[in-house]
Amino acid sequence: MQQYLEAGKAVTTHGVRGEIKMELWCDGVDFLRPVPRLYLSDKGGRSLKLTSIRPMGRMALVKFEGVEDMDAARALQGQVFYFDRNDAQLPAGRWYVADLIGCEVRDADTGKVYGVVTNVDHPGAQDIYTVKAPNGKEYMFPGVDAFLKERNPPEGYITVTPIPGLLDDGGVSERED
Repeated sequence: MQQYLEAGKAVTTHGVRGEIKMELWCDGVDFLRPVPRLYLSDKGGRSLKLTSIRPMGRMALVKFEGVEDMDAARALQGQVFYFDRNDAQLPAGRWYVADLIGCEVRDADTGKVYGVVTNVDHPGAQDIYTVKAPNGKEYMFPGVDAFLKERNPPEGYITVTPIPGLLDDGGVSERED
């Protein structure tokens, strides 16, 4: 399990007092607000204490202790920030995308294995899961209750109830790259 997960990326500075405009890659400002610090590596190590975070459109304005002016903020531009999973709290039944990647996708009724999750995107109202089948083909399905029955990353699987063609050679949802 990955200990340090992506929070987002510093896009630009905001104002002259060291605030940073950050593109969030997590559940948002409310999710990050209780996190005490963000790390500059997915391995941990150097971190910055988060002193404030507030929404700005689809982004966030972030202030770190010790980053007091525009020049200090500019030095962080382009930096990807990570949070320690021990510092964050997920609601019951929610999982980090990093924990879903690699999970086996099984039929909820028959136990048939369709493949493994290789990606989870969130382009709109629901997540879109990409599954790589044993034959190398990729399929996509929406992460909605009608299809997705159980997520169990600790046991390494997800169960689904697919409609015909969703995860088989019917090709309805086959990914075309």
